[in-house]
Amino acid sequence: MPDLSEPDREQLDRVVEIVRDVLGPAVTGAYLFGSATLGGLRPESDLDVLVIVRRPATRAEKERFVERLLAISGRPAPEGRWRRVEVTIVAEPEIRPWRYPPRMDFQYGDWLREAFASGDPAPWQEAENPDMASLLTMVLLADWPLLGPAPADVLDPVPHWDLLEATASGLALDEIVAGLDVDETRNVILTLARVWSTTATGAIRSKDAAADWALARLPEEHRPVLARARAIYLGDEEERWDDLRPRLQPHVEYVVEEIGRCRSTRVGSS
Repeated sequence: MPDLSEPDREQLDRVVEIVRDVLGPAVTGAYLFGSATLGGLRPESDLDVLVIVRRPATRAEKERFVERLLAISGRPAPEGRWRRVEVTIVAEPEIRPWRYPPRMDFQYGDWLREAFASGDPAPWQEAENPDMASLLTMVLLADWPLLGPAPADVLDPVPHWDLLEATASGLALDEIVAGLDVDETRNVILTLARVWSTTATGAIRSKDAAADWALARLPEEHRPVLARARAIYLGDEEERWDDLRPRLQPHVEYVVEEIGRCRSTRVGSS
């Protein structure tokens, strides 16, 4: 059972209220997953919620979702500041029966705030989203309904190979390196550690647990980058990379190569 603070519970209640108000009887269920259910929320953790609907949301519904989530995600609150919220909507017919890659209907995240604020309720490029396989696996493992039945009652199991395909998707080195220059350094480094961990072991870990796993396997020269990202995520250090900037790309190149090696090994043994 997730151990949530009172402010986190209040914010989560507001998310559920928005889901009810905007989608009404179209909602099959809403589910908490991510850091809250994988070892606990950290200072920089988001609140992650999956919403399953019986039919795709309309443009008007997506616009209402955006308007209301913008008001509560990462915004000032009486106790300090709301967490960032990530809400993903998927229509039942797109994922049951299971097929890969899955298709999502809508996703709100603060990295898209500027596009949402400009009036675009769907700024992503493709509805097909391989990462949904990882997300749905986490929802099934968490087993934490906020609305509706248990996730296992409305979701098919995600085949292990599809999970591995999803974790390794989007590993274009040039795009990853570009992310190091747009205030996404911490997320890029922690995400790569998580992908490496899952590809090598098949287990889904929290960001800091995946970092611990990877730190034990990194050569000494590549550890400071991941150690810094982990410390920032846990709130133990301020976000700064100027002193480690020359080490960022070599770290990324090493981890991407390790992910490819682990994936090749698993393909060869299947």
